[in-house]
Amino acid sequence: MPTEQDVLLGRNTDLLFPVSPNSFQLLPLWLTIGWGLIALIVYLSLTASPPEVFEFAFADKLKHLFAYSVLMGWFTQLYPSLKARRVWALALFLLGVAVEFIQGWSGYRFFDVADMAANSLGVLLGWWLSTKWLAGSLLRVDSVLSRWSK
Repeated sequence: MPTEQDVLLGRNTDLLFPVSPNSFQLLPLWLTIGWGLIALIVYLSLTASPPEVFEFAFADKLKHLFAYSVLMGWFTQLYPSLKARRVWALALFLLGVAVEFIQGWSGYRFFDVADMAANSLGVLLGWWLSTKWLAGSLLRVDSVLSRWSK
């Protein structure tokens, strides 16, 4: 089973380890950012006229994919156990479905099954990235920032 040191050094962390209460020195900051990201995505999903940063064919689907992969990757960095990953995957999947239904009921946004699919693929992508390329990256940032703040 990988140790915290393995994660800090970016070693293979296919086998997940439980985060101890002392793993993240700046856990309140990371949780605040994570919940802020959820609030931002819900707001942008439900506002009458969200900002259009870039537009091209399927840009909307890529935005959904990106947003939900960031959320999944963020929270699975904080809670990397398999059980926690499953809970976060289910919660984010349900969030994506709920937002689409609320959009359909709003009268000014549209229900779109393809958006739900993009959200779900984003969750899977975030899960995969957080166990491969990004494994332990937030813990490494936490370690560096907590050393600087001392």
